[in-house]
Amino acid sequence: MHPEIKKHFKGLEAEDKTVQYEAFQALLQVTKSEVEWAYEVWDELVEGLSSKNNHTRSRCAQLLSQLAISDPEKRILVDFPKLWAVTKDPKFVTARHSFQSIWRVGLAGEEQKVIVMGHLITRFEQCYQEKNGTLIRSDILQSLHSLYEEVKEQEIKERALQLIEFVDDPKYQKKYRAIWK
Repeated sequence: MHPEIKKHFKGLEAEDKTVQYEAFQALLQVTKSEVEWAYEVWDELVEGLSSKNNHTRSRCAQLLSQLAISDPEKRILVDFPKLWAVTKDPKFVTARHSFQSIWRVGLAGEEQKVIVMGHLITRFEQCYQEKNGTLIRSDILQSLHSLYEEVKEQEIKERALQLIEFVDDPKYQKKYRAIWK
């Protein structure tokens, strides 16, 4: 692993919040593309998904989601339940951050895309009575839209539009449709 990358991971543990933020942003940027060092940090990131610190859980979820494209062994398929658990985090902001990045797992391959879509669709159908259910649905539709924009598979768009029709409230149907315009 390049020393600069090691420095960024070390920066995540700094006491200075600015250093943490800058390190995290740098790691998010570099993990948008395939990297060779994913398995050097993989287990630590999976472990971080259950940290007592919600910031750690959030960062680990986002980084793992992005590292899925650098996972030829398909470890994400085994670790996905732990990653998905963060989308139900007691801290809503942590859950949202993981929702907003989990679609990236779907960029890693067909199996990964199927598992992500299946989980997103099921959660959409079941979350209507949850606190913040409308925001969760919005994040799910945004995730599906982001995945669609990357892979351009019509099936994703069609499924998202079907989910919108599933919503009873016309006000929210309109808001959700706006995501897909």
